[in-house]
Amino acid sequence: MEKYLIMVDDAEFSLSAQDVAALDIQTLTDKTYHLLDNGKAYHVELVDANFTDRTLSFLINGNTYRLSIKDNYAQLVDKMGLLSGASQKAKNIKAPMPGLIMDVLVEAGQEIEEGTPLLVLSAMKMENQILAQGAGTIKSIEVTVGDSVDKGQLIIEME
Repeated sequence: MEKYLIMVDDAEFSLSAQDVAALDIQTLTDKTYHLLDNGKAYHVELVDANFTDRTLSFLINGNTYRLSIKDNYAQLVDKMGLLSGASQKAKNIKAPMPGLIMDVLVEAGQEIEEGTPLLVLSAMKMENQILAQGAGTIKSIEVTVGDSVDKGQLIIEME
């Protein structure tokens, strides 16, 4: 069963897909909503959405809340420690898990910034964008679309 782990400030709770589907919410515009919960009305406005970091900011009845959302896959990645050390700057980008290269988004010689999407890796029935961990220049790309990679395999060399 799909469970979402939601973090709001220091609070943490989980919702099932059925809990989400049961919400009494009406769309007013592409960024504003009306939510009814236990007879109480809430005006909800989406302020910011960062799908890479899985974070959302909402203005609810005049108060701003920043939510971090983790689906089953993100919770499993955390539990397995596949992204530990991801904030470290690295010259060589290695596959964080076994998978299939779906798309290469950069080319050799290209200058990139931290957070630049490098490639798309399909693993565990999910497509994952691999992002640059720091600024630099792509020295070489060791994979092509359609290649299978193992966890820890060199995929991009940076300088």
